[in-house]
Amino acid sequence: MRNNSLRRKRHAGEPVYGAWVTLESANVTEACVASGVDWVVIEMEHGHLDWRDVANHVRATAGTDTAALIRIPDTQRSFVQRALDIGADGVICPMIGSREELEAAFQFGRFPPRGVRGVGGERSVKWGLEWDSYLKNANVNTWIIPLLETRAAVDNIDSILDVDGLELIFFGPADLSASFGFLGQWEGPGVAEAILAMRAKAVSRGISTGILARSSDEAMMRREQGFQMIGLGADVNLMLRSLQHSLDLLR
Repeated sequence: MRNNSLRRKRHAGEPVYGAWVTLESANVTEACVASGVDWVVIEMEHGHLDWRDVANHVRATAGTDTAALIRIPDTQRSFVQRALDIGADGVICPMIGSREELEAAFQFGRFPPRGVRGVGGERSVKWGLEWDSYLKNANVNTWIIPLLETRAAVDNIDSILDVDGLELIFFGPADLSASFGFLGQWEGPGVAEAILAMRAKAVSRGISTGILARSSDEAMMRREQGFQMIGLGADVNLMLRSLQHSLDLLR
């Protein structure tokens, strides 16, 4: 399996930067790769991407140093396994709120004896040509990343962080705010503090943390706060942000 910069830099303690992909054209991912991002997250929980779109996005990262992660619609065995069989470097599992939910994700995404992932002959093993090397290394090299975005995750953070093999967690401020009764706010009252408290607990256990930024200034703030995996935005939002900036300057 490729030694992408996400894993290499995580072990070195360096920040890694990436983008969310929501549009169907694989040109978006190719452009992200050309820009030099460390990772892309291909969005399946929201939006309209189907598995063929996702496969093309993953294909656009082949032979590059950019990790392809898929935010699956739900933490089901079929979603986790299919995403990894397509050749993704890992999955982001939405709405994880307990140790049991995260353990299920690891079970679905790991081959025996750690889990129950089935062995297939798809893109991940290069149609069987790299069968042995993939099966030997997949349990170590593929990412199972919980998206912590509910009040339950805050309440259960200690037991979530105890799951064996957990390397990286990601936070969802908007949904976390909604679960605390602040729908429509990015970080409602107390949410920013809760995220930083969870981040500190994770880091104390050697687990890296990630979050999406809404601007370059916010990305720099997150880096200063100690987040290692920083999303610079989603494809459409990045385009609109640039357009709006230009229009504001010209009008």
